[in-house]
Amino acid sequence: MGKSLTLKIIEKKIISGDLSPTNEIAIKIDQTLTQDSTGTMAYLQLMRINPSEIKVKNALAYVDHNMLQTGFENMDDHEFIRSICKKYGITYSKPGNGVCHQLHLENFSKPGETLLGSDSHTPTCGAMGMIAIGAGGLDIATALSTGKYYFKAPHILNIKLEGELIPPASAKDVILFILKEYGVKGGIGKIIEYTGSGASSLSLTQRATICNMGAELGATTSIFETDEKTYEYLDFQGRSEDFIKLKADVDAKYDQFISVDLSSIKPMIAKPHNPDNVYEIANINGIKVNQVAIGSCTNSSYEDLTKAAAILKNKKVSEHVSLVIAPGSSSILSMLAKNGALCDLIDAGARILECGCGPCIGMGQAPNTNGVSLRTFNRNFKGRSGTDSADIYLVSPEVAAASALKGYITKDVPVFDIGIYKKPSLAMQNSGFFIRNIADKNQKIIIGPNIKELPVQSIPNENLEFNTVFIGGDNISTDDITPSDSKMLPFRSNIEYLSSFCLTRIDEDFPKRAKNNNPGLIVAGENYGQGSSREHAALTPAFLGIKAVLVKSFARIHKSNLINNGIIPLTFENPSDYEHIKMLDKIKLSDISINIGSKDSFQITINEIPTKVRLEISQRERDILLQGGFLNYISMKGENY
Repeated sequence: MGKSLTLKIIEKKIISGDLSPTNEIAIKIDQTLTQDSTGTMAYLQLMRINPSEIKVKNALAYVDHNMLQTGFENMDDHEFIRSICKKYGITYSKPGNGVCHQLHLENFSKPGETLLGSDSHTPTCGAMGMIAIGAGGLDIATALSTGKYYFKAPHILNIKLEGELIPPASAKDVILFILKEYGVKGGIGKIIEYTGSGASSLSLTQRATICNMGAELGATTSIFETDEKTYEYLDFQGRSEDFIKLKADVDAKYDQFISVDLSSIKPMIAKPHNPDNVYEIANINGIKVNQVAIGSCTNSSYEDLTKAAAILKNKKVSEHVSLVIAPGSSSILSMLAKNGALCDLIDAGARILECGCGPCIGMGQAPNTNGVSLRTFNRNFKGRSGTDSADIYLVSPEVAAASALKGYITKDVPVFDIGIYKKPSLAMQNSGFFIRNIADKNQKIIIGPNIKELPVQSIPNENLEFNTVFIGGDNISTDDITPSDSKMLPFRSNIEYLSSFCLTRIDEDFPKRAKNNNPGLIVAGENYGQGSSREHAALTPAFLGIKAVLVKSFARIHKSNLINNGIIPLTFENPSDYEHIKMLDKIKLSDISINIGSKDSFQITINEIPTKVRLEISQRERDILLQGGFLNYISMKGENY
């Protein structure tokens, strides 16, 4: 039986463990990326580890999230990251250069290599035939220090794409369709490998859109084979020498198989407030729109924005619509300016934002009260836009542009031709925004007053007693746990301040209750911690005294972040037991060294009533929990971690 592309790459990179599904393995990491929202914490952790040298071939630090400088905090973080990059020899991408995933795809992605990023949408580079995985900041610091990353050997899901898209259907509609069919939990524990003649028909940036939103399925990552389209993209970027043809064997074995006919895909839309709340757009035509936003790491490519420009050319945005455009990179913005597409966007009434994440992560462009915002982004969680009462819908750039003209959500996309914009033979280079550093151990680290000392947890007692301080439902996101908007993002390196807002979108009294009932237990339903890779969603509960989280199921990255920060991630053995827990119930977990140290299933008591729970983690992760978190574990292990 032949091998999948995923298996071929992982076998070349594996350091330890075997590839039986769910076994923990360690793989060699070739590249890392951070962004400024998660990077400050990752680099504080790197300082604590203080390796003698960086152990990956290429390390990048992008500034793309916190770029509204309404106070000193954001630029202080940028200066901290810039100085860290000089000390350790990490390439620094200055503010305004663009979105980390688009920039990395353009400049550094390489077929067959591995990439670990402190952002959940790192799998975007799977379009380049990479194993590209999102993780928490501490995992990035560890990869920088050791060159390796631990995770569970995944199941491999083959999605075979047949046929070709019929315009105006787009790559965004493909991934929205898959989300509709399989939901935000459909990819948990899986790597999705796209094959088939339909995959070959997609451009590299269309593949990137699909890989990007595989994160919303909960997938570990997604990957495409490399081919002529891959070569064309690399050649356009001036990197044709990086091309390698990578393909699964004809008789490759997969754990699961799905077939999707691209010709049957219609324009889709994700309704509030989850990216899998998807319908054919024809079913909800006519909803009035207040704001349209085109951009984000999902849909800010040259191809996406020229499509929008071609639709808007010689037309005017509806008088009640605010249309904003955020190009994915400075290179893309330069090309749009040179070929006239930028003028057409502006003439139509579009506002051009700085190249970066911007409104996707609530950094500016919050909609009006009770407003409707149509976005080409990847997430539409309640409140993520910066306006709790707004309704956020997710669509393709084509539908977004057409709807901006109409003033309401429409399936009627006018015929357009991007050939009216001359594409250069070679992408314009944005090297002026990159600082490529050589390590200088004498570099002074610049630490502003908002950058606080890294909190570290204590080793747990042999017997723990918790108070239940939060009870939540399904699909609680990291945005719910640690709000991410223009007010909160500047405090990413100040865990004490940030903790006072932990889970307040769901329960405004949580921080006070947690402090008054320390140690505490969080209880929730399915897919707890979905969304962003931000480890702040583990750091802030830990700061408030949370010692364990008991849920029906976890999102992958958040579960790892909990372990790294010394919080025990428990699941109900019998999910119906969730119904019996009440606020401030007394929970007892005895014999920590035995139960946490060696058992997949054991007993806790809830108000003296025995209840079975599960702890499905590796032995290495058990050892981390017994030390109170990964930084303590490193101190204990020395150089052998």
